[in-house]
Amino acid sequence: MPLSDELRHELAAIAPERRCDRLAEISALFHSAGSVHLRGRGALAVHLDVASSAVARRAFSLLRDLEVRSEIRTYRRRAFDRATRYQLHVEGDEGSLDTLREAGVLDSRLRPLEYPPRRVVARACCRGAYLRGAMLGGGSLSGPRLPHLELRTTSLDGAGFLASVARAHGIDGAKVVDRGRHAALYAKGSDAIEGLLLAAGADGIVLALEERAVLAATRAHANRLANADHANLVRTSRAAQAQIDAVRRLAADGTLDRLSHRLQEAAHLRLKHPTLSLAELARRADPPATKAGMHRRLDLLRQFAASETDERFSGLKSR
Repeated sequence: MPLSDELRHELAAIAPERRCDRLAEISALFHSAGSVHLRGRGALAVHLDVASSAVARRAFSLLRDLEVRSEIRTYRRRAFDRATRYQLHVEGDEGSLDTLREAGVLDSRLRPLEYPPRRVVARACCRGAYLRGAMLGGGSLSGPRLPHLELRTTSLDGAGFLASVARAHGIDGAKVVDRGRHAALYAKGSDAIEGLLLAAGADGIVLALEERAVLAATRAHANRLANADHANLVRTSRAAQAQIDAVRRLAADGTLDRLSHRLQEAAHLRLKHPTLSLAELARRADPPATKAGMHRRLDLLRQFAASETDERFSGLKSR
């Protein structure tokens, strides 16, 4: 399941007990995913459009607890994915409009507000509920690699209000951006993202992000080790083949028999054990040598073979 869906499912399971928290959460839901529709003769209706059935049920429950009547309807997007969307229709009766005014969705003249009055988020619990409603209505989360949390709002002023709510909750690092058709509050740093998630009550998602980050780091470390081992194996194989070629050239022209005992021993060990490392070859010498010592002997063999080749090539050119 994508992280955004996990986030919505976890937050939708949190049931606020206080009326002020319900008002703050429903306020954020409407400011992030709501719209006001004129019906004529001064009548209006308020719609809430969300992507998840869990969020739709949660909003319906909140409105019911606030004694606001609503109806859930579904439709399919016209986009290529044809995803199902959920709409809550709130009829504009006097009691419902009074509650929406109390939640800071509408003003006293029933005009939609860009953001609610400060009284709606006066308490710490209300600020957390407002952030939770914003995540339910217009939140998206990706990670753990390059984590990104974005809370969509209908206006730039609304995104700025969200940023002020986050700062009042002690969360720094969130930025406001204008996307053209909508605005958003976004965070990319782990501290800011975790702070926003914890304030909204998404403790499980924070743990999931940390777990996925640890797994990703472990997988990346294992891949680096595997790549390093492969590179070392390739380098060792190429070096061993070059040493074997040098020994064979020296043996073919009789030069190997004129070299010292230690060099001849190193040559025979390399021919006999073409896949062994320098350290393993050094242990098989009599007496055992160091890894550096074996490397010097094999390097000398390569140099002798190269000089013999150069001399033969110079002789051919002089003819």
